[in-house]
Amino acid sequence: MPPPPIRKISLDAPPTVVHVPPVPLAGNGNGNGHAGPAGGVHTPGPPPSDAPVLERMRCDAVTIAYGSKVAVNRVDLPISQGEVLAMIGPSGCGKTTLLRSLNRLTELTATASRGGRILLDGQDIDQLEVTTLRKRVSMVFQQPNPFPMSVFDNVAYGLREGGSKRPRKKELLEPVENALTRAGLWHEVKDNLDHPALRLSGGQQQRLCIARSLAAQPEVLLMDEPCSALDPISTAKIEELILELREQIAVVIVTHNLQQAQRVADKVAFMYLGELVEYAPGEQLFNAPQAQRTRDYVGGAFG
Repeated sequence: MPPPPIRKISLDAPPTVVHVPPVPLAGNGNGNGHAGPAGGVHTPGPPPSDAPVLERMRCDAVTIAYGSKVAVNRVDLPISQGEVLAMIGPSGCGKTTLLRSLNRLTELTATASRGGRILLDGQDIDQLEVTTLRKRVSMVFQQPNPFPMSVFDNVAYGLREGGSKRPRKKELLEPVENALTRAGLWHEVKDNLDHPALRLSGGQQQRLCIARSLAAQPEVLLMDEPCSALDPISTAKIEELILELREQIAVVIVTHNLQQAQRVADKVAFMYLGELVEYAPGEQLFNAPQAQRTRDYVGGAFG
């Protein structure tokens, strides 16, 4: 086989300049997008919710440390039903630590300590029994974690364990169906409720975990990068679900994906080095941030 031809580049002739047409602004296709703080283009935020905004939780000067290392420093933050709150920021900025403190999961780390107050419907969460708190403020984790049991039993698990007496399967059919419907999964699994949950696709497993959380009728749903392990189609379904759920409960999502935060967040909290740098409506924070650190982050100067 002959060797491939040798390409020669002339250094004597001037370089050829290729004209690149301007990229159209994101938006409705008519140039109605939004230029970002660093000249980038940002898509509009999520469609407005018709549900009334009702504050469900509040962080009041919350400080969290692991030993002598402060991870979250005096954060004040409201969390409301009727809107999605996205917490953004680079790795190690404290956003996941703050999220986990909302239902006292940080207590599982022996060196963790917390100052300030976290209120749920006006009551200090430290005054609530922790199991009760975690039913009212439920968590969906980064990796789908269905139990090694059937689809039905995954959703029914919390209902069975939380009751004073163990309900029969027939009594659980309606709440299980309701939770799977709210999670957008019912029509995909209704004919296979005895199917092993671990055989579902990754996106279905994550929606099953959301259904398991919703079965307990929480007031707040915490989501720690729920789409990071999912494909684009599954991610779109989860994002659509998040926008539907905000009508009924408060939703807090931690995400490294700024485009995702733009798509789903009504309010955005930008954290950096444990501090809450800026809290604002998503459209404002991404398109006209007030703090220089926020402008640098959403403009891509660091991350």
